[in-house]
Amino acid sequence: MKLIKIGASWCSACLITNSRFYEVIKNFPDIEVIEYDYDFDNFEIEKYNVGKVIPVFILEKDGEVISRLVGERSKKEMIEFIERSI
Repeated sequence: MKLIKIGASWCSACLITNSRFYEVIKNFPDIEVIEYDYDFDNFEIEKYNVGKVIPVFILEKDGEVISRLVGERSKKEMIEFIERSI
């Protein structure tokens, strides 16, 4: 399973969420984490239909998107998002 994180350096919600995100993913060592920048990784994120609200967290299994979480989220919300999809 992959967890794709899409954010930007200018995004205040991304900056706030970053520390929570890095704490959360420590609890899921079997999940591969891929990070893309909204401004610089256009080719990579194009297939995920990312809108104007970031950060975006996408869980992908066997090449298919199985779940998506958009916007600033609490640590609890991120954990529940991952646990629901495992």
